[in-house]
Amino acid sequence: MTRAPSGAPSWPDGIVGSLAHDAAPFTEDTAYDPRSPYAASKAAADHLVRAWLHTYGLPTIVSNTANNYGPWQFPEKLIPLVMLNALEGKPLPVYGDGSNRRDWIFVEDHAAALVRVLEQGEPGATYAIGARQPRSNLDVVRAICTELDRRLPDHAGPRERLIQFVADRPGHDFRYEIDPSRSEVSLAWSAPHDFEAGLARTIDWYLANRDWWQAVRLRRYAGERLGTAA
Repeated sequence: MTRAPSGAPSWPDGIVGSLAHDAAPFTEDTAYDPRSPYAASKAAADHLVRAWLHTYGLPTIVSNTANNYGPWQFPEKLIPLVMLNALEGKPLPVYGDGSNRRDWIFVEDHAAALVRVLEQGEPGATYAIGARQPRSNLDVVRAICTELDRRLPDHAGPRERLIQFVADRPGHDFRYEIDPSRSEVSLAWSAPHDFEAGLARTIDWYLANRDWWQAVRLRRYAGERLGTAA
């Protein structure tokens, strides 16, 4: 997975720009409008794939998704970073005022959808894979705190006390949300996990695999903020 602090890899992650508060969610037909070099590189990859189809007839398919989360996610990402910091009693960094919204999908649900795309997808088609689970970043952080408090109460008090608002990152789009209706119908698929169930499974995995993430935190990434300019 890629390593953007505010969430896991996603198709609307800048490729089609940012949604207004009351705008309809993105669909397969939404025009690309990348606002950052990172988003532009992702948009370019999609255009390159489609160019191979149109120029040489290579049977390509583009599949776009929402923010993924789940087991094995690198600890820089929002959900594992908050989870591990909370377990260690460290500050829980939240960009801006936490109102930026992202659409979420449990990684195993996304993987199952990709299998459907490979087996049933039409060459040249684009599939928007989502789970209809938009949440503000602050809501996500609070949900993590609640789940951890329920499993492992902290003698110092509820973990929401650790939330710390930090300067927003450059080019931080306000809202991404996918309408997966077309893909749900054409692939006969919808995400089985709601956000609460997927988050519970994710937390259980990290609690059961401390050796893995503790080694990562020790040797590769200790929770520092990445991607900012001097």
